[in-house]
Amino acid sequence: MTALTEPTARTLDVTGAVLTYDVRTSDSPEPVLLLIGSPMGASGFDTLARHFADRTVVTYDPRGVERSARADPAGPSTPEEHADDLHRIIAELDSGPVDLFASSGGAVNALALVAKHPEQVRMLVAHEPPLASILADREVAMGVTQAIHDAYQQSGFGAGMARFIVAVGHRGPMDADFASQPAPDPALFGLPTEDDGGRTDPLLGQNIVSCTHFEPDFEALRGASTTIVIGAGAESEGEMAHRGALAVADELGTEPVLFPGGHGGFLGGEHGQPGDPGGFALRLREVLTRA
Repeated sequence: MTALTEPTARTLDVTGAVLTYDVRTSDSPEPVLLLIGSPMGASGFDTLARHFADRTVVTYDPRGVERSARADPAGPSTPEEHADDLHRIIAELDSGPVDLFASSGGAVNALALVAKHPEQVRMLVAHEPPLASILADREVAMGVTQAIHDAYQQSGFGAGMARFIVAVGHRGPMDADFASQPAPDPALFGLPTEDDGGRTDPLLGQNIVSCTHFEPDFEALRGASTTIVIGAGAESEGEMAHRGALAVADELGTEPVLFPGGHGGFLGGEHGQPGDPGGFALRLREVLTRA
């Protein structure tokens, strides 16, 4: 097995942002493995990357996240913009089609990328895309994510994040009773109750609505040359992102693959979330051999 180098940071100017991405180089003949999330940045994939020392691994900070500064830090970012950013990073790598593991909002962005540029991706493993737009309860679910953004804009980070925590932890369809619940007290989650005035949060301000309301081009995806595998967490059944994964798989006419853990099953303590990165990496490696 080849040794993976320490990450080397590179930057790329794109419209409205300067992207920072990291390359861990090996001499493997296998395709580059690109690991992405959104709004999670490169730092969320440190543990998972170490399980692929036999591959060249690339991670990045999406526009507006950590080191990737946006010209307009308060406005929305769209899956189409993120997809174009990924398209340009892959072109810059100049390594041929990549294997792409994408989680959460990153999975939404990756579906947008493959619909436009399937020639750049040999295999996409899209893990738990939180697509409220394609659920049976889409109107309520989309309203819930809009309410998260609205609470953030009106009352700040604590108010928005409290609503987010309740929504992502909810299991099963969202009905009108759930949507009309009183706003949760941020203090119950250890969140600030005072509004600090900031409105540039990548999750609550920039991506929560555009990501969850996005509707993939399933006709293009079904015709793509890319092998597309949809992943769902073994421990997140009933949550919106898990249900989104099942809905995407159904649209594509494929069977979803269960991965260890929940929505953050690949995490090894990053952002305070311990998953099962070893088991997750084994499953991912098994899936990648199907390409």
